[in-house]
Amino acid sequence: MTELATMDFHPQPQAGEARPWAFPAPERGTLDNGLTVLHCHRPGQQVVAVEVVLDAPLDAEPAGLDGVATIMTRAFSEGTDKHTAEEFAAELERCGATLDSHADHPGVRLSLEVPVSRLEKALGLLADALRAPAFEDSEIERLVANRLDEIPHETANPGRRAAKELSRQLFPATSRMSRPRQGTEETVEGIDSAAVRAFYERHVRPATATAVIVGDLTGVDLDALLGDTLGAWTGSPAKPSVVPSVSADDTGRVIIVDRPGSVQTQLLIGRVGADRHDRVWPAQVLGTYCLGGTLTSRLDRVLREEKGYTYGVRAFGQVLRSASDGSGVAMLAISGSVDTPNTGPALDDLWTVLRTLAAEGLTDAERDVAVQNLVGVAPLKFETAAAVAGTLADQVEQYLPDDYQSTLYRQLAATGTVEATAAAVSAFPVDRLVTVLVGDAAQIEEPVRALGIGEVTVVPAE
Repeated sequence: MTELATMDFHPQPQAGEARPWAFPAPERGTLDNGLTVLHCHRPGQQVVAVEVVLDAPLDAEPAGLDGVATIMTRAFSEGTDKHTAEEFAAELERCGATLDSHADHPGVRLSLEVPVSRLEKALGLLADALRAPAFEDSEIERLVANRLDEIPHETANPGRRAAKELSRQLFPATSRMSRPRQGTEETVEGIDSAAVRAFYERHVRPATATAVIVGDLTGVDLDALLGDTLGAWTGSPAKPSVVPSVSADDTGRVIIVDRPGSVQTQLLIGRVGADRHDRVWPAQVLGTYCLGGTLTSRLDRVLREEKGYTYGVRAFGQVLRSASDGSGVAMLAISGSVDTPNTGPALDDLWTVLRTLAAEGLTDAERDVAVQNLVGVAPLKFETAAAVAGTLADQVEQYLPDDYQSTLYRQLAATGTVEATAAAVSAFPVDRLVTVLVGDAAQIEEPVRALGIGEVTVVPAE
């Protein structure tokens, strides 16, 4: 009888002892030219992330030139006094670096990632872009043409169209927040190199900027490196921009953006609420996550798992803008898409979820899962230098202390179920929500009117 072969198995690995974790604390300093610097040494992170925050908010754009900040940010990588656009791109590539930029309500951000071995060269290129951008007429004309080509695609995208309409509905027409961040066809057409350079000269200077540097800085003489690169950037002193107050109209109502023949309806339901300076923010984050932050949230359980209306519905809070005095606004919203015939039933069930939340509250189990997901996975979320740098730059833009993120995780862990429930109910009151639906009005208007969740208005898709 043949004897069966036996196998020796390697012992199963066991989990090690959990180590305490906290969001990394940066060191803060100021260069001779007035540039504020936050740096954070992260051993093992051989790709260094650099974020430069410029005090050039969208509110500062001249009347009729919405989008000039966006064109300026895109032009930073299109040549300097030392390199043409093609040469600048080639030099970045030789460094193995990437340089991105964007403009938003708080200001302009430039994001650089580069291997630490080539940090000096890449910082020099970044400094040149900030110090002496070329803003050549031909490059600005090309960027304007590219932006004009993007606008029809954004209008055709249901999600982007819904976001545009919600901003228009919430904020007064005089507020920059009511209009598209990157400008409209009418405003972008009027942008030229002179307008871009005027905006740059008025708002881009080291005295009101901050650089965030995160990565393995072992053996790097950062002071000398910054002095030779970003320290060579000069500019006049100035006070930070004044953030204007903003009002919003969250009277409960429904706006249908008509897209005849659409097989599904894009939902975006929102209002303006507390930002990160408010004491309620940690509880609001926790309660919103329980409502619609993940696949196991209440909205997904009902609309996706039980009813099959959608692939997913999310609730979230997004800071729009903060001020140094602690004031600010955040967008509180619920987004998703459903098939056209079930638009009315899906909205009805969504409102039922909100009413049930107000009547019965969250459960301790929901709260515990949310804390585990938000706090427990934080070490993984911030494994990369770019994730840490981006969060530190967010804190700078929002006038938050350097230890804000680590404090937030402690607050989330200490927030109880009752507090999270109260914050979520306050964030999404059933009678104070502006609902934007992008879909076929002929099919969805009457079912939505029958729900009685607010006055219904139909607008063309453009």
